[in-house]
Amino acid sequence: MAIPSLPGAPNDVVTDCLLAHLQHDGIEVSLLPGPEGDRANLFVTIGPRDKPGYILSGHSDVVSVDNQIWATDPFRLAVHGEKLTGRGTTDMKGFLACMLAMAPEFAAMQLRRPVHLAFSYDEEIGCRGVGHMIVRLPELCAQPMGAIIGEPSGMHPVLSHKGKQALELRFTGKAGHSSNPRLGENAIYAAADMLLHIRGMAESMEHGGPFDTRFIPAHSTCQAGVVRGGAAVNIIPDSAEIQFEARAIPGVDPRSLSVPIIEHIEALNAQARAAGRNLLAAWRETSSYPALPPCEDQGFVELMERLSGRSSVQAVSYGTEAGLYHQAGIPSIICGPGDIARAHGPDEFILQSELRDCMAMLRGLGAELCRDA
Repeated sequence: MAIPSLPGAPNDVVTDCLLAHLQHDGIEVSLLPGPEGDRANLFVTIGPRDKPGYILSGHSDVVSVDNQIWATDPFRLAVHGEKLTGRGTTDMKGFLACMLAMAPEFAAMQLRRPVHLAFSYDEEIGCRGVGHMIVRLPELCAQPMGAIIGEPSGMHPVLSHKGKQALELRFTGKAGHSSNPRLGENAIYAAADMLLHIRGMAESMEHGGPFDTRFIPAHSTCQAGVVRGGAAVNIIPDSAEIQFEARAIPGVDPRSLSVPIIEHIEALNAQARAAGRNLLAAWRETSSYPALPPCEDQGFVELMERLSGRSSVQAVSYGTEAGLYHQAGIPSIICGPGDIARAHGPDEFILQSELRDCMAMLRGLGAELCRDA
């Protein structure tokens, strides 16, 4: 908890912490450097790696506490009875702590099928790290029977979630003195036109679907979440930026939702060139991950309901790395301690009882893997 393992930065400190807790006989650890060169995933195998088993998956990064007011130091665990407060307690170092605590217990079991522990990086900025680990799985283990992603779900197995794409939209104009706007090109105006376009897209999704009633809302969504532009009130703004995101129901490619954005940018650039204007618009993808369709492995669903002692939830609107595991052919279910409503906010907390429930589920999984393969 004391490690401010923010995404988009080197993660050697938190990785070294994880490695220190995994130094036990019977635990095989693979450090998997990412292409960035300064961060890595960890993949751990306990039990026979040549047989199909289950992956327990969690990310080690946490969101920033900037502009938040906390009652306690967010990077120092505060214990008040059952309540454990700190950044990442729920999302999702609580689950990681359970994975680490169970590692020596798993190693002491007579596992006939393996359990794998997957620790990823940069999940909070678009699930950027885990894909580099997933492509390495064929060389690390037999095809897994399933993946359990320990995002906070109140220990209810979650079977489906939406996919997401995020874009950065940039508008470049020409600066000048505000006393004569014709001498410049106002980039904020171009961004404002795009904002209206995005709002129209959102309304079209809301009223025209397609719909999936398992979700709230029951349709894909999009929005502009951040807008920046200009330097001073008396300067014609020569730059503006919009951060855009789209969330897609299963069956809809998140990238397809941004097609009208890209077409609008291309049309704007063509019109500006034809008119000889000093205006240019550009876009880049900042993150993307697929939706998680409902799990088709009913045996896996029943196993998770039995191990967790809770009924499954058909769908949630937030996203996880589960969609990427599913895309790789690995049945995936979300199930972890804590409440997603506490994530990312000030005074984030988890209850010790929630961690105990998670440990009980993981011990049950270990017992399951000790049975005949």
